[in-house]
Amino acid sequence: MKIIVLFLALILLAASCAPSVQPSEENPSPSPVIIPWEGKPSPKPVEPSPIPSPIGFENIPVPDVTRLEIPDTEPMRFAMAMAPGWNLGNTLDATGGAGLANETSWGNPKTTQEIIDAVKEAGFNSIRIPVTWHKHVDGDLSISAEWMDRVQEVVDYAYRIELTVIINIHHDDHKDYVYPDSEHYESSSRYVKRIWEQVAERFKEYGERLVFEGLNEPRLKGHRFEWWQDWNSEECVDALDVLCRLQQDFVDTVRASGGNNGTRYLMVCGLGANFDSVTHDLYRLPEDTAEDRILISVHAYTPFSFALQSSSENGSVSEFDMTENRSTRDIDHFMDRLHTKYITNGIPVVIGEYGARDKGGNLRSRVEFAAYYTAAAAARGMPCIWWDNGGFSGGGENFGLLERRGMIWMYPDIVAALVTYAK
Repeated sequence: MKIIVLFLALILLAASCAPSVQPSEENPSPSPVIIPWEGKPSPKPVEPSPIPSPIGFENIPVPDVTRLEIPDTEPMRFAMAMAPGWNLGNTLDATGGAGLANETSWGNPKTTQEIIDAVKEAGFNSIRIPVTWHKHVDGDLSISAEWMDRVQEVVDYAYRIELTVIINIHHDDHKDYVYPDSEHYESSSRYVKRIWEQVAERFKEYGERLVFEGLNEPRLKGHRFEWWQDWNSEECVDALDVLCRLQQDFVDTVRASGGNNGTRYLMVCGLGANFDSVTHDLYRLPEDTAEDRILISVHAYTPFSFALQSSSENGSVSEFDMTENRSTRDIDHFMDRLHTKYITNGIPVVIGEYGARDKGGNLRSRVEFAAYYTAAAAARGMPCIWWDNGGFSGGGENFGLLERRGMIWMYPDIVAALVTYAK
């Protein structure tokens, strides 16, 4: 109740608690898309500022979006019920430690039931729990019992309070683990099959509120085409073909594992989880023994110049105005392409990661972004899951919303936008 009261009080008083941000220079990204906060330690917990926010959620304009046709089917209803969603980022996917210490190696605290309760109480309906496995396997790719138990414990925190839960293979994106080219297909296939046969066995009695996501942002890591594709390149065409084969391996492995896995919802994505590759003619969905149980996963920090690009880079912008086409056109474009290819054909799309990093206290723009983006996705039948990496200060990718040690929502106006416009 303390969390609920605090959250409502902050909203009613329009007192968005802005954390202090320490200016620092950030190395420019070599490519236009990067994984938010990957491999960087999260900052120390930030105390909310006693200075009231200069804005209030009630002062943000209502997003002007047109609702498009959304098929009234069970899979579409299942997907839309996930909205709004929240990512437990930089936690079970962290890789800076050893054993169970990995969970806190990027600076976030150990996950507790209270943290997940706070997410539920704030109005979120789903939680994505990224999981990295390669630090926890032996030479035969057998997952350590202590890590599997810990993953299940965190899943249970969310599952028992009726959140929809998504787990995946996350930062196992290396030539030794999963690398989508023909040369590494056999070893990558073995890795995908071994991990998912063990995970599927552990969770096979869980109901449909547990979703398996095959891979997170699979890509040619370190390659010139890591984050974007030239479809005239044989390397990109090969990568997409191999990815589709790996995702078929994922689906076949889960379906063969018994229990509720025969009909569980499964998520698949394109190269880098971008929308361009899943809307390309060469992309193919896995064949499935279950009917209408495949979800498309897309990550879109769009528009890039506002949502993800570092302030220190040329072209970065810190303002977003939902009434201006220059702010909203990229959002409308990619969502329309997904709606046309998938939603109109009854295939659900989940925007598994999105968000807008703090750029020197540009709170109003971030609230407008959150409101417009979420409303535009809902109008097209696509749930969105905010990337919360626990980052609040310094010059890094500060996507944090929940300060997990104190369980304080640092930007209640953003949370209000996500919850209000998710349906």
